[in-house]
Amino acid sequence: MSASLRFGRRRFLAGSGGLVLAFTLDRTVWAAAKGAKDPGATLEQAGLLRVGEDDSVTVIIPEAEMGQGIVTSFSMVIADELGVPLDRVKTEFAPVDEAHYGRQVTGGSRSIRTRYKSLRDAGAAARELLVAAAAQEWKAELAACRIAEGKMVGPGGKTSSLGKLVKAASRLPAPAQPKWKPDDQLQLIGKPTARLDAPAKIRGEATYGIDVRLPGMLRAVVARSPSFGGTVKRFDAAKAKAVPGVRQVVQIPSGVAVIADHFWAAKAGREALEVEWDEPNASLSSDSIRAAMAKLAPTGAEAAKRGDAEKALAGAKQKLEAVYEVPYLAHATMEPLNATADVKADRAEIWAPTQAPGFVRGGAARITGLAPDKIQVHPTFLGGGFGRKAQTDYTDEAVHCSKAAGKPVQVIYTREDDMSAAWYRPASYHRLAGALDEKGWPAAWLHQIASPSIMAAFSGFGPRPAGGVDGTSVAGAADLPYAIPNFRVTCAQADFPIPVWFWRSVGHSVNPYVAECFFDELARLGKKDPLEARLRLLADHPRWARVLQAAAEKIGWGKPAPSGTGRGIAVAECFGSIVAEAVEVALEGKEPRVVRVACALDCGQVVNPRTVTAQLESGIVYGLSAALYGQITLEGGRTVQKTFADYPVLRMNVMPKIETVVIQSGEPHGGVGELGTPPSAPAVVNALAALTGKPIRKLPLT
Repeated sequence: MSASLRFGRRRFLAGSGGLVLAFTLDRTVWAAAKGAKDPGATLEQAGLLRVGEDDSVTVIIPEAEMGQGIVTSFSMVIADELGVPLDRVKTEFAPVDEAHYGRQVTGGSRSIRTRYKSLRDAGAAARELLVAAAAQEWKAELAACRIAEGKMVGPGGKTSSLGKLVKAASRLPAPAQPKWKPDDQLQLIGKPTARLDAPAKIRGEATYGIDVRLPGMLRAVVARSPSFGGTVKRFDAAKAKAVPGVRQVVQIPSGVAVIADHFWAAKAGREALEVEWDEPNASLSSDSIRAAMAKLAPTGAEAAKRGDAEKALAGAKQKLEAVYEVPYLAHATMEPLNATADVKADRAEIWAPTQAPGFVRGGAARITGLAPDKIQVHPTFLGGGFGRKAQTDYTDEAVHCSKAAGKPVQVIYTREDDMSAAWYRPASYHRLAGALDEKGWPAAWLHQIASPSIMAAFSGFGPRPAGGVDGTSVAGAADLPYAIPNFRVTCAQADFPIPVWFWRSVGHSVNPYVAECFFDELARLGKKDPLEARLRLLADHPRWARVLQAAAEKIGWGKPAPSGTGRGIAVAECFGSIVAEAVEVALEGKEPRVVRVACALDCGQVVNPRTVTAQLESGIVYGLSAALYGQITLEGGRTVQKTFADYPVLRMNVMPKIETVVIQSGEPHGGVGELGTPPSAPAVVNALAALTGKPIRKLPLT
């Protein structure tokens, strides 16, 4: 086990003998690590910086690192503001501590957006305290002391390590409003920087959840109902227990767990297990779900309105109607779900690749009856998350198994488990009607949505919808910026016994596909260039227009497309950023092949351009995989797709060329991690429509 996984709050607060700064979005407070009293502040979205007497600089990261690069970007901000070389900064994942960190959930592309000010404040406050301590020791003016290359430099060439100043600095009152460095003094923020965690990952030294090893640890796999909502009617464990290495077979809320010395014994034991299931939803199918949503779509509650769309449609000479459909999608993280728990009579520890360690601790408290402060969660690196690892079903199973076995137990999902015992991006059904004015410009827009509600089953981020509209179901549809005078969006909640959850870009993974493709259909009906039509209706949104034009220019919009290819474009706003993609698509037989993607992004101030580019590319791969191949279908109440053989992802041999343009707009920080996904499907579909003359209203494409 690495040291970071054994890091606890008690050791953090009392064991290092250093200057500790807790920082928040609103204000900065500090406490000395030895003998300090907790100031009692509630630090919403908080993080921590520790400067040690050993001259170390450590950033405690409350978010999950799942490939989005926050280990590097957080370190860059602290190193720049404090004035130390980047290679001096160490990082540790934070323990669960809502008093200091607030709700520790990584999602919604929020890490930099919510932590940037906190990081700058903490670095600036530490710098000011250390400078003040040096000025006192040297009896010098504050202006004569500064931190350069990680050392304190004073008058007459005096120097000191930062560690030697820590005790004195910790006795000083913290600045109420620490002053940030001027932009022209920043050496790291905004500069392309290599990933700090890459070497450890390349060498296999980084600890993911599935790498956790504890003395005496057992492994477990769980037999779960083959159909949604099923429960155990009875089971016979005799054959499972006869498998060498199987230690225990126990029923838990999600099914029957087989606990063994190693994974293969547990898996073989599960295969030998005899279970009879009660399956109340065995008749559920994709066809029945579609029929139910089609019936519900016209009955939805109003989500947005201006003008009178129905009246404008009734009197229009040129109008268009369409039905769009999208399927359920799995998250399909490369690292299958796993968690390790060690439950004892008086305490419990959980090691997990989790996006929500606070939720993990809450689940463990309910299962064990222990007080939350007796439960420690050790977040690890994540081999992909995409929203799925903000759930706690897999960590709850580990806690149940360890409680039953009386030993540490690691629960591992097979790929088949991950695909069929999952939480999914909701399927949805969309009825649209649009009309043109006498000059062929869009004048009316009616969008009726039927979709399962994520928020109806989850209140962790806000109130549950009560007969109203789930914002995640209409994101990217109700806030469409085009200046269409008559506009209405409704949404009907469709309830099915299939768990739905946040999926990369959430509602923006669905509604921009529908809206941007229908917009192209209206533009073609009015004999308008799709880019020209968008720019005309975005006259009051110059930021959108800039991003669109940047993507169009990069792809060569307005010039003839290469022979045998079509071009398409789409734009979306989500998580505080605006992104546009222009693509070139060819047909190989009947199969679409995405040849080239030009992506433009305005995410406000950029910390690490390399991370931004990498995340855009990642989001594009994710979006293209979903558009081309992704679907979870149901027959007999269970999923048809089980592995990557029938739920494929984009492979290297069909990977398009991706070119990115990052616009430095000076706007507030926006999200990045989810932004590449929303425009991918509509841009590809629009390119295919330009190539073939036929709209595509149902995904996936192949």
